[in-house]
Amino acid sequence: MAEDLKKLFGDLKKKFQPGVVGQTTTFYLSLGDEKSQKWTVTLGPDDCSAVEGKVENADVVLKTSADLFVRMTKGEYRPGVGDFLSGKVKSNDPEKLELLEKAFAFGK
Repeated sequence: MAEDLKKLFGDLKKKFQPGVVGQTTTFYLSLGDEKSQKWTVTLGPDDCSAVEGKVENADVVLKTSADLFVRMTKGEYRPGVGDFLSGKVKSNDPEKLELLEKAFAFGK
């Protein structure tokens, strides 16, 4: 799964939709258990970056399984309220997660 995630994050830059994000927003993604894959995605109005590792003071934190995140990027899954209530998906700002979906046109 780690190699799949490296490819996925490498491909995100190609899918980036300029103009979707109004201001720079940083996402910290923890995908998996305690030995999870940690990624930092930074979205700006004209560019994006995705690097392995954790950043302090991210605007948005997302914690979920790697499999679920891959399904989200393919447009096969969109988390709902029940996912957040059950702990399947955790975030400090669920509404801002939509920026990821829009900036990369998940599922398109």
